[in-house]
Amino acid sequence: MKKKKTLRNSAKAVIIHDGRLLVIQKKDRDDCYCVLPGGGQKKSETLPEALKREALEEIGAKIKVGPLLHVREYFSEKHGFALADRELHQIDFFFACRLTEDYEPKNGSQPDSRQRKVKWIRLDQLDKANFYPRCLLAVLKHPEKSQTAMYLGDCN
Repeated sequence: MKKKKTLRNSAKAVIIHDGRLLVIQKKDRDDCYCVLPGGGQKKSETLPEALKREALEEIGAKIKVGPLLHVREYFSEKHGFALADRELHQIDFFFACRLTEDYEPKNGSQPDSRQRKVKWIRLDQLDKANFYPRCLLAVLKHPEKSQTAMYLGDCN
């Protein structure tokens, strides 16, 4: 059976406060890993609208979406994570965001199926957190150097 190719836009929130990054911890069959809050853009939805919706669903928080920081492409078949029935080409748009009110990390009303918890990770501890995409590690550790949108290419 030939795999169906799928194209997906995804908006991601880079929320940094007091030297810490807000992440979602997920678990697959083998391991726990951390990712940024956010997800797929729906038809007729702007990227900021998608990100605000995803933040409410995943982390239970309202956010203010700021400037675009980075763009990444991801081809699942090149990275060993292709699903049995499809190959995913995802374009991730990473936005600087901030929480609009005081916040204690918690799962939102509609967390992803693999989502375990929401937590803060110190920027200097990202290497140890099994954070994805790995290609963001260097730029997240030094957010002051990333003031202009940067294309990261096809990376994981």
